[in-house]
Amino acid sequence: MFTLQEPYYPRPIRFLELWERAGWRLKVYGIAYQRPAPRPELIDAAKAVVYSHLIDPTALQEGYGVGFLGINDGRGANFVFLDYWANENELHHHVYISPADKPEELIYATPTGIAACVWDLRVMCFERQAWLETVLMNPKKPDLEAYLARQLNEDV
Repeated sequence: MFTLQEPYYPRPIRFLELWERAGWRLKVYGIAYQRPAPRPELIDAAKAVVYSHLIDPTALQEGYGVGFLGINDGRGANFVFLDYWANENELHHHVYISPADKPEELIYATPTGIAACVWDLRVMCFERQAWLETVLMNPKKPDLEAYLARQLNEDV
């Protein structure tokens, strides 16, 4: 048995923008603990660290240059996740973490095995369904524009 640090409270998940950079188009989502959106300095740090990943030419192998970026301004730490689609039905997932009070100190955490928290998973589930309905279920005409137009905005 274990004890929770606090009761569950819904957090806002909001579409922030369609970010176009280095040939990529990413839906950017903000998730925040006890605030309406992630702090601007965390958003800036997330984009900077993710940009360095995106310019790696191996990142786009078998990919389409589309995906999503989650910026989670959490209770004890900040979590940033970059996900992009490749090989028709594969989601490539990369995680970065920083201390709550030092958003600019994001480190690559994917090799640790951490994947996502319950709020991050909601974004991933939504994006999976959007990819399925706009791309995979339309084999004659996969529609990346329709995929990019779908947005999640809810309190979870």
